[in-house]
Amino acid sequence: MRIRAGAVGDFGRLQEIERAAGCWFRDLGMDEIADDEPPSTASLREYAEAGGLWVVTDGAEDAPVAYALTEPVDGCLHIEQISVHPGHARRGIGRALLAELADRAAADGLPALTLTTFTDVPWNAPYYARLGFRTLEEDALTPGLRRIREREAAAGLDRWPRVCMRRETAAG
Repeated sequence: MRIRAGAVGDFGRLQEIERAAGCWFRDLGMDEIADDEPPSTASLREYAEAGGLWVVTDGAEDAPVAYALTEPVDGCLHIEQISVHPGHARRGIGRALLAELADRAAADGLPALTLTTFTDVPWNAPYYARLGFRTLEEDALTPGLRRIREREAAAGLDRWPRVCMRRETAAG
């Protein structure tokens, strides 16, 4: 397993990963999430150019099996998206990617990782809690996290309960 910055040549594979990962949501009756389109190549390019696209590769082919989209939000590293291909799930890939992101954030002096996620999806909030993330109460949300939650609500994601979560880094 190797973690590296994402590149233009990865974009098609990352979209495939996102589509494949939708199967897990379909199993929970969240078909709208399962059918959601993956990030566009333009969006992936923006993240890559800003240094916020990370991929996990497996094997000699250096082909991505997981990825994360990150961006700075209110002085923390915000994880906008993290996806692992179902064929590579339950092997510690997501955990390793989150650890790498925490190390990079700490090296950059950022005190924490943040993310938004579904409360009742087993591989979302409960998983992140096991990895040291804590749920933020509404009054603890920063302005940037509030804007993210507003965009999510406008997109209909609040049909299912969601929370913001935070994990301190070594710099925190």
